[in-house]
Amino acid sequence: MAASLLTGLTILMIGDSHLATPDYLIGALQDSLVQQGAKVHTLGICGTNAGDWLKVTPGTCGGAERRNGDKAVVLGGKAATQPINELIAADKPDLVLIVMGDTMASYTNPSFPKTWVWQQTTSLTKAIAATKTHCAWVGPTWGTEGGKYGKTFDRVKLMSGFLASNVAPCSYIDSLSFAKPGQWATIDGQHLTGPGYKSWSSAIVDALNKLPADKLKGAAQ
Repeated sequence: MAASLLTGLTILMIGDSHLATPDYLIGALQDSLVQQGAKVHTLGICGTNAGDWLKVTPGTCGGAERRNGDKAVVLGGKAATQPINELIAADKPDLVLIVMGDTMASYTNPSFPKTWVWQQTTSLTKAIAATKTHCAWVGPTWGTEGGKYGKTFDRVKLMSGFLASNVAPCSYIDSLSFAKPGQWATIDGQHLTGPGYKSWSSAIVDALNKLPADKLKGAAQ
């Protein structure tokens, strides 16, 4: 078995609700990354947009934090983002892994807020680039249509395509390529069931291992 590109990497993972509950990605994905030999610090704050990570921003629906193989700590009402430059300065990661997209997709808004999403996205990627740290952005899954968030396949496809074109210099991981629309069951249209999070985690790890090594290690240009 070939050695994983992730072995020895220090990874800072940030994002929205998919990282904010212990049995979501902060569980399965972090376990997978640690098993690959990475050192991982995750901070997931529910309801956050990309721009919220430039300053301390309270979460709207909780959050969680986890370091390596330790249990995730549920933050509850104290959940808040931390400025990305401060997180990077503290962790000195090789890679910042961003899991974000569903919140910014504004599923219940009849029109896609393109300019606002562009401002949110580029503000975060520029802040990371200024630290010369590599980054990879994991886009949203298909989920299932409907539910309390009003998710639709058309909107999530639009959101994913927009992110793919606008997260540079971060690498983009297209989660829509991992499964067919509606293939992974959800509990509310947006958040997956346990098996779905495990499948998503495995696919993300595979995608990271397929990135060029110079997108994961060494100083970013």
